[in-house]
Amino acid sequence: MIYTEQHRELMRSVTKFCETEINPYIEEWEKEGIFPAHELFRKMGRQGFLGINKPEKFGGLGLDYTYELAFCEATGCIRGGSIGMAIGVQTDMATPALARHGSDELRAEFLAPSISGEYVACLGVSEVGAGSDVASLKTSARKDGDDYVITGGKMWTTNGVQADWMCLLANTSDGPPHRNKSLICVPMKTKGVQVARRLDKMGMRASDTAQIFFDEVRVPQRYRIGEEGMGFIYQMEQFQIERLWGAAGALVGMEKAIQDTIEYTRNRIAFGKPLLDNQVIHFKLAELQAKVEALRSLVYRAAESYVNGEDVTMLASMAKLIGGRLSREVADSCLQYWGGMGFMNESDISRMYRDSRLGSIGGGADEVMLQIISKHMGILPGASKKK
Repeated sequence: MIYTEQHRELMRSVTKFCETEINPYIEEWEKEGIFPAHELFRKMGRQGFLGINKPEKFGGLGLDYTYELAFCEATGCIRGGSIGMAIGVQTDMATPALARHGSDELRAEFLAPSISGEYVACLGVSEVGAGSDVASLKTSARKDGDDYVITGGKMWTTNGVQADWMCLLANTSDGPPHRNKSLICVPMKTKGVQVARRLDKMGMRASDTAQIFFDEVRVPQRYRIGEEGMGFIYQMEQFQIERLWGAAGALVGMEKAIQDTIEYTRNRIAFGKPLLDNQVIHFKLAELQAKVEALRSLVYRAAESYVNGEDVTMLASMAKLIGGRLSREVADSCLQYWGGMGFMNESDISRMYRDSRLGSIGGGADEVMLQIISKHMGILPGASKKK
């Protein structure tokens, strides 16, 4: 058991915040295809929610990762995946490497205002020709005096329309693909940064997602996070946290879908009795609940290992794989029992059905997770078994 009463109190506070400051506006934001990130993040920053496990020196709470996990799990009460994903980018996808490897000067300039909610952050990794295959990205940052000059583009950038800065992964040399990349903080108002378009997505519609171009964008080399050439390694570290976020953030939403479906099928009378009385339905819902609880145990085990300083690449990949697939199974199974109402855009289960599909794509597709797991098992061709 990793949660204490302090964890539970944090989760209650987060749930209350989401119920009052987010859920009443979800329908409006879904229709607009964007939410007021600066306004919402400033409110969250005042509550201390954006820097739970970040250094106190830069405005964080300095707590261990289990508290961040509790925060993530609690955000699952949001009525849709869009806003939770956007929050996750701010806290656990675009900022962990900066918090861990950035200079004090860089953290004061970019991390502190991200923790306070003054700045909105985005992560620039995926490209049109390099999604899950991070090593093949083409965006480059060549040296020119004391600066980097960045050329290229990024795709599927969550928060990209509203972001103040990007944690950018770019090639900074011509060396091997796993050792020629660096992470760089790029202010989004820098000359040459162009938000080309806001993407029209099947799901996650309240979260703005952008395609971004870089045309000779000049930033000082001091904006590099950590050592040059270590960007791929730093990003793999960030992926561990992102993948745990994805699995943990889905738990409460799946449980809510199951409970909502129980209530709906209990009150929906068909052929003279409640739908829930059909064994095929209540057995299926029981099975889904068991799977959610099993996923929770895996996520908690991975979190404890992470706090203990262990490599959780395989556990995080397993959680991400199972979480993405289980979210789809829960959404699809529950929607079926809602019948025609489940097919209506106005229903939460319909939104979950659309939003959950990204879970098996974003942050590394299922197939990549299986590759990673296979490599650690020693059964991927050419791979040695990882201990």
